[in-house]
Formats: sequence, structure tokens, C-alpha cells
Amino acid sequence: MSIITGTTSTTSTPSEVERAEARTAHNYHPLPVVLAHGEGAWMTDVEGRRYLDLLAGYSALNFGHSHPRLVAAAHSQLDKLTLTSRAFIHDAFADFCAALGDLCGKELVLPMNTGAEAVETAIKVSRKWGYDVKGVPADQARIIVAGGNFHGRTTTIVGFSDDPDARDGFGPFTPGFDMVPYGDLAALEAAITPHTVAVLIEPIQGEGGVIIPPEGYLRAVREVCTREDVLLAADEIQAGLGRTGRTFACDHEGVVPDLYVLGKALGGGIIPVSAVVGNRDVLGVLKPGQHGSTFGGNPLACAVGHEVVDMLATGEFQARATDLGLVLRERLDALVGHGLIAVRSRGLWAGVDIDPTLGTGRQICERLMERGVLAKDTHGSTVRFAPPLVITDEDLHWGIDQLAAVLG
Repeated sequence: MSIITGTTSTTSTPSEVERAEARTAHNYHPLPVVLAHGEGAWMTDVEGRRYLDLLAGYSALNFGHSHPRLVAAAHSQLDKLTLTSRAFIHDAFADFCAALGDLCGKELVLPMNTGAEAVETAIKVSRKWGYDVKGVPADQARIIVAGGNFHGRTTTIVGFSDDPDARDGFGPFTPGFDMVPYGDLAALEAAITPHTVAVLIEPIQGEGGVIIPPEGYLRAVREVCTREDVLLAADEIQAGLGRTGRTFACDHEGVVPDLYVLGKALGGGIIPVSAVVGNRDVLGVLKPGQHGSTFGGNPLACAVGHEVVDMLATGEFQARATDLGLVLRERLDALVGHGLIAVRSRGLWAGVDIDPTLGTGRQICERLMERGVLAKDTHGSTVRFAPPLVITDEDLHWGIDQLAAVLG
């Protein structure tokens, strides 16, 4: 399969990389590729080289690049109204909230923009619920989180991270969080006190390298939270909206959290859209003036987000993630002992640990880039694969063929 389609620009990759490095803060260490166009599972750089996208914007591009339904929804709304702020109601707002609430089986939706904003919202709602409903004394609410978590990079969120890169140098941190090992039910139960208001957890830890908890863990956490009168807030920002073969990763264990924390794919790869979704007895604790966002729930976001919900409602993308996920897992398993030392996957989402004698995860991703495949490393020796759910069987096989060649 050729990865060259002809020159699309006179701009060179080295010059664009140099310009970016010269004028931007170095909070990322991107691969040296400069992308200019995307369609489906493929992207093209400024020199006309094509790349198979096996990252999908960390699940923000679950439906691929420039999906015609999502682009049409955005174009249609752009011609009408893009922003009002929540000082007013616009005609796309109620329909989006109702559709997303129905998808989640919940009564209320609180739209925001980014995933980190949604997590911050869930934290505020959980504390407010703890004070107003559970009766926790003022300023004493505590939230249990898991080791290895990644919920964003605001100062509050990195304060309960155990990743030195995310945390070091940014204190002092917000109090009120208790960390327990991920997947350790006994530790979680032991951490609960009368002041505990919520357990905030990723059903699968994406940034950690697609870390899947033991079978039955999420069900048991749900049971503990119900028994102890503690909210369960599920961060489905990366794992949710079709990625794992179900609408939500929690669905694999039949778990319904009190709060769904959503983002990334909800914006269809077009605009940042996030939300916290729950029932009235939880989200109803917020009153006017206590939380908000100028851009949260804007008309353009609602139009695109509503189309995303309608696409998920058919079950087509969940089925694709299930079927193609079996292909991905079979191909990756065959590479264990041939460059890979471990594979973890759920649906069309996988984390693989590279044999360190072959190089770092970053080096493997650089070699893949040279062969026309884009992926991203994490935690040194791990590479994550999250292809768009629209990828074809043929393209998926070709992408893993490139990985096999790099490892070989």
C-alpha cells in the first residue's frame, strides 16, 4: 500500500517543525510530522505523504477525520448560530441534552467543553451533593481516586495524580482526595469514611496504557458505593462512546454510575464538547451561578454532539469496535514474543508493551511514522493503538503489518 499521494504543499516538514518549536511552549513532544488533511482513518502531511491514524486523537476521533455526517451538521449550524452563552437558550440545546441523557439513561445533562472541565464539574457536583444531600460537614468532603489515573491537567486534577511529569512543580494542591491502587477493592473499601462523597474512576485507564481492572471490579465498586451512600463517577472520556465495543466501558460489567463524565468523541473530532450526565437527585444540587461556562453547550457544540449521539444510537460503531477489536487483538497477540511482551485490549483499543531491547515506545512510534503509521507512546515502553472506528479491515491489517515489520 503506497503512502505517497503527491505533493500538496511547497511547505517542508523540517521548516514547519522548526517554526513550531520556535514559537510555542514545549508542553508536548510531538512526532516530527506536520499534518494538513484528514479523511476517515487517513491523514496527509504538508509534503503529500499519507499516514494511517492509529491514535484517533486519544479517542476524540472515534468517527474518523471529516466524517460527512458530522461535517454536514457543523456546516449547517455554522450558517445559523454558533454562540449565545448560557445567558440565553438556543434552539439546539434542549434536543442535544435530551438525546445525550437518553443515551446514558439519565435525566439531566450539564454540557461543558473539555474533558478536564467535565472532571472538574463532576468533582464540584460530588462535593455539593455531599454537603446538601449526604450531610457531610462543610469543607470536609473527600473523593477516592485510583493510582495511575489520568483525568486531565488542571491544578486540582494533577494534585491527585501519581505521575511525576503531571504533578511535580505545580503545587500546592487542592486537598480532599484519597488515592488507592487501581483494581484493589479492599483498599477502596478501607478508604471510605463518613466524609467520602464519591469514587472517581476510569473504567479503563487509557493514559496508563489501556489498563483493564480485574473482572468484576467495577461491579463490586458499584455495590460498595451504593451500600456506603457514595457517588460513583465514571470518567468515560477516552473509554466511552463506542471505543470498547459498547456505548460505555462500564457496560461490559452492567454497571451504571451516578455520573457519566464524557468528552473527546462527543465533539466528533470537530469541536471540544464534554458533559457530565446524571439524575436529578445528583445534578439537581447545582443552582444558578454555582457553575458555568461561556462556551459550554454552545449551538455548534450541540449540533455536532447531537449528531454523535444519533450515530451511536444505531449501535453500528459499537459493533465495528467489537468486530475489528477481535482482529486487532489476534494480530497483536501473534507479536507477543516477537517484539511485544504484553498486550491489553478492549474493543478497538489496545496498549502494548515493547521489548526494551528493541528501543523505547517513542522510538517504535518514530519507526512506525517512517512507514506511514501514526501512534503514540506512553510511560516509556508502552504504545497505544486507538484506530478510528471507521477504519477498514484491510487498513487495520496493513497498519499491524507495519508494526510487525518495525518489531521484526
